[in-house]
Amino acid sequence: MSDVKKVAYVFPGQGAQSVGMGKDLYDSYDSIKSLFKQADDAINFPITKMCFEGPDEELRKTVNAQPALVLVSIACLRAAQEVAGKSLPAPVFMAGHSLGEYTALAAANVIDFSTAVYLSRERGRLMYEAGMKQSGTMAAVLGLDEAVLAEVCKQTDTVIANINCPGQLVISGASDNVAKASEIAKVKGAARVTPLQVSGAFHSPLMQPAIPGMTEALSKVDFREPVVPIIANVTAQPLNGADQFRDELLNQLTSSVQWQKSVEYMLGQGVKSFIEIGPGKVLAGLIKRISRDAEMLNIGDAAAVKNLSSTSA
Repeated sequence: MSDVKKVAYVFPGQGAQSVGMGKDLYDSYDSIKSLFKQADDAINFPITKMCFEGPDEELRKTVNAQPALVLVSIACLRAAQEVAGKSLPAPVFMAGHSLGEYTALAAANVIDFSTAVYLSRERGRLMYEAGMKQSGTMAAVLGLDEAVLAEVCKQTDTVIANINCPGQLVISGASDNVAKASEIAKVKGAARVTPLQVSGAFHSPLMQPAIPGMTEALSKVDFREPVVPIIANVTAQPLNGADQFRDELLNQLTSSVQWQKSVEYMLGQGVKSFIEIGPGKVLAGLIKRISRDAEMLNIGDAAAVKNLSSTSA
């Protein structure tokens, strides 16, 4: 990737986690060891051990997966910056998918790393508790037009929770309603409908019980101006002012993740290359479906970081 091309950094959300993530970075860089200790201290919980050893069913839990992903994604970024230095292309935008927005805030120096880990742990706990109060679920709908699915949601009291890319949408709501919407979506021509393993109806009004607790947690945080504009999940527009971040983090709990529009905004501003920083390659797949011409680089483990030193010359 050439430095003259406009680059955006993107950070994955819940679902990208896997047992063992970050262990190779921890073993390779002393600076990353201290980062993992910071995360453990921030939440008074051995999230490092959870990342490395699992078990998988515990790591998948919202309260654990969210801080674990913020931790490992920032570890990937810090290791990449350490190895590649100034040859790592600087971003003109950052964006995170759902939870990934917290990683983006830390990466853009809006909040510090420990705060991002703490807030993501609180977010995960509050979302889980909201799911216990108002039972719900989510389902991925493939191959159906957004307008058609919006009508299905109206009929079934569900919502479109994620607009990820053309042909990949996610619905959210009460479990019975999502099941009903899934059946109607198939009748309407959906290629596939896949139930998601989640503990609640994320990005829907059923997450409203999480708002008071998250409001309290965010009220204690001093948000700084971002060193790079962050594209908001809710509006798909840049967040430039510190006062905007608190509202965004609250609104995204109950609002749809406008990932496709976020990527389209960055493309429209001249971004040619996206660097996905963190575990997995989910966002790379989505971005390539939004624009075949987009260049992708994934930095998700020590091997990818090491490769930067040989390709950055």
